[in-house]
Amino acid sequence: MSCTSCGTGKPNGCKSNGGCSTGGCNRLNVHDWLSNLPIDDTESSCRIIEVSFNQGSRKDFYRNSTLNIFSKGDIVAVEGVSGFDVGTVNLTGELVRLQMKKKRVDENSSDIKKILRLATDNDISKWKETKAREREVLIRSRAIARQLKVDLKMSEVEIQADSRKATFFYIADERVDFRELIRIYASEFKVKVEMKQIGARQEAGKIGGIGSCGRELCCSTWLTDFKSVNTNAARYQNLSINQTKLSGQCGRLKCCLNYELDTYLDALQYFPDDADVIEVAKGRAFLVKKDIFRNLMWYTMADSTKHYPLTIETVKKIKEQNKQGIKPEALETVEIISGKPKEVEPEFVDVVGQISLKSLEKSNRKKGNDRRFNPTDKGTAERNSLQNPQNKGPKNQKNRNRPNNNIKNRPPSK
Repeated sequence: MSCTSCGTGKPNGCKSNGGCSTGGCNRLNVHDWLSNLPIDDTESSCRIIEVSFNQGSRKDFYRNSTLNIFSKGDIVAVEGVSGFDVGTVNLTGELVRLQMKKKRVDENSSDIKKILRLATDNDISKWKETKAREREVLIRSRAIARQLKVDLKMSEVEIQADSRKATFFYIADERVDFRELIRIYASEFKVKVEMKQIGARQEAGKIGGIGSCGRELCCSTWLTDFKSVNTNAARYQNLSINQTKLSGQCGRLKCCLNYELDTYLDALQYFPDDADVIEVAKGRAFLVKKDIFRNLMWYTMADSTKHYPLTIETVKKIKEQNKQGIKPEALETVEIISGKPKEVEPEFVDVVGQISLKSLEKSNRKKGNDRRFNPTDKGTAERNSLQNPQNKGPKNQKNRNRPNNNIKNRPPSK
């Protein structure tokens, strides 16, 4: 069975010859690190399988009530709304229980749908026809929403494999009345319509793209839980509050601002909190920034633009002196040593005055004279033949003494 997204029998990325065992063709892929462990009791093993749809953008749990044993990458037919749907097996085994516990899904719930069978050739052909139709339905649905002046943005359309149901994912800032829109969609596309509202981050995960780091977006590859991000995360990390640089492709603050936030908060615990202003004999020094990598605090004077790096111990010592009414004479700064290697400047030789222009002119004249009077030069021979038309080269010089056979012999004059 070939890879569905690559369209070729042997995908170039995962090198699994169509089996897609690595899941490289799917988004939000999960590596089953418990797949090679032996199972003693097969009856107590997990019978729930996680199936992914639309190249991993949507996942759901299904109960394996058949006698087949499915593996990662198999295309299966599952229960749908008044029909069936086709998806790809994403996860099997005991790791599914951990995923269900994380998403708070009961394994014994009766709401979990069943896997019908391994997808046949007929199922796969219908599935491909339905997927090819989704693009056209999305464009038409956007045009209808614009005609009805409904304030929403249609992001994605997912149609069931048997073309009986279509799910429209949209983005809207406020509550939208789309009852009339649903009736038009149902009559236009001949399907059962379901509307689902998503956020800007979920839309970016469905569309995908490349971030400013040069890698694929986290929301389209592995990130499933979207936590709130505010500008305080940038302030703790000493980042400039620039909305353009801090925003991702979804228009919200980048999710990666929270990745190292805990490390910065742990490091900032050792810095004094009430050290924004310290007093010295020259005046007041104001805090500019905290360098957690070097454990330094940078200060500047009110009447100066120079920055003074101080250690944490020095700042604490000055604060204790200020509480006692003592003002130190000067700030005990630290010498900053750059870790960058010094660039070696190349040494240039001053050649001005070593070469005379007259010597260059003499050499050029000498070369010109040698070329002019060279008898073996072809150009010199041509110029001599033009100046002396009677002498046309050494070959014609030999032919001058020969008699001309074309002229008839004349009788001698008397």
